[in-house]
Amino acid sequence: MNIIETAIPGVLIIEPRVFKDSRGYFFESYSQREFDEKINAILGHPIRFVQDNESMSSYGVMRGLHYQRMPYTQSKLVRCVKGAVLDVAVDIRKGSPTFGQHVAVELNEENHLQFFVPRGFAHGFSVLSETAVFQYKCDAFYHPQADAGINIKDEMFGIDWRIPADKAILSEKDLRHANLLDGPLDFDYNDNLYPEFSK
Repeated sequence: MNIIETAIPGVLIIEPRVFKDSRGYFFESYSQREFDEKINAILGHPIRFVQDNESMSSYGVMRGLHYQRMPYTQSKLVRCVKGAVLDVAVDIRKGSPTFGQHVAVELNEENHLQFFVPRGFAHGFSVLSETAVFQYKCDAFYHPQADAGINIKDEMFGIDWRIPADKAILSEKDLRHANLLDGPLDFDYNDNLYPEFSK
């Protein structure tokens, strides 16, 4: 796999090696060995995924911006296996040089790209196709009491979700999220967000 580093350190785009022939295609969607070798070299610590999730959404659905509070914060490795989404990671670590900045990437069934979202980031996506099946791996289990979010339309971020306002579909829960600066800042740039790998 090819690792593409983005403008925000630790936020990574992963491009698999895809083998195509007259029958179709084949690729390794995940290899712990290769992930350890390449991602560990960039992040300085390993990642161990413990939960896989899948969602199906229709055009115009916007999910996010979600994260889990400490001590249950999650890294995510996401991909779109059917259709297309615009996937976004926002740095919400207080004191970070890239605080409030985001990385956006289109993930679709043709490019097979994956997106690694580290702990300390809020994550969301919008559905650009008629339907989209979205899969993601998490390195911590879901804990309802730690569930949190930020307003997906917070103008501070300047995100073009590529969905007309009259076509956007959001849950009542996501509509209630406050803007980043109007709520508690859950992460500090100097926090150790991966304490399980500390020596």
